[in-house]
Amino acid sequence: MNLGDVAGLIAAIAFVLLVGALAVPLIKLGRVLDETRESLKQVTEHTLPVIDEAAVTITTTNGQLAKVDTVTTAAAETSQNVSALTSLISATVGTPLIKVAAFSMAVRGLFSRSGEDKADRS
Repeated sequence: MNLGDVAGLIAAIAFVLLVGALAVPLIKLGRVLDETRESLKQVTEHTLPVIDEAAVTITTTNGQLAKVDTVTTAAAETSQNVSALTSLISATVGTPLIKVAAFSMAVRGLFSRSGEDKADRS
């Protein structure tokens, strides 16, 4: 065995050790990637139903909001109608009642004055 053969043998052993030393981190990296893929698969399996449920909830909420909008519109129209009816009743009934009250106060005042006049004469 000459010097070249010994150097080649040492180089081959060093190369095998280098490959062995690099193989361990590569194997660990492969395991990490497998675990990452499995975790991502589980996250996807759990996330998709949540997204579907959220979409159903949003659709239901939009339907309920449309119903609330209808109720709000109807309440606003009812409020306007009640306001108009109140104004109508006030104009129809209120003015004559004020006139009757004013007339009755005038008559009361007239009768109370004539009672005072009789008391003054005595």
